[in-house]
Amino acid sequence: MPAAKANSKFMAPITPNETLGAVVGNKPMPRTEIVKKLWAYIKKNNLQDKKNKRCINADEKLLKLFAGKKQVTMFDLAKIIGKNAK
Repeated sequence: MPAAKANSKFMAPITPNETLGAVVGNKPMPRTEIVKKLWAYIKKNNLQDKKNKRCINADEKLLKLFAGKKQVTMFDLAKIIGKNAK
């Protein structure tokens, strides 16, 4: 598999909105960095479901980010980031 180009769209900085920014910060950063920071927050606050590790339980900050859902799967994170960053 060839290495990703340095200027690929995936690495282009995107700006989190206020809701996502409350968790990962407001400055523009690549999508990969947003995912890393989101997972760091989830692990730091013990929000991964104990029985099903693919599920993330929402705390007060994440409840806003998850549009009121108390739990989402890790596969939903890409959609959530897409809706909350430009």
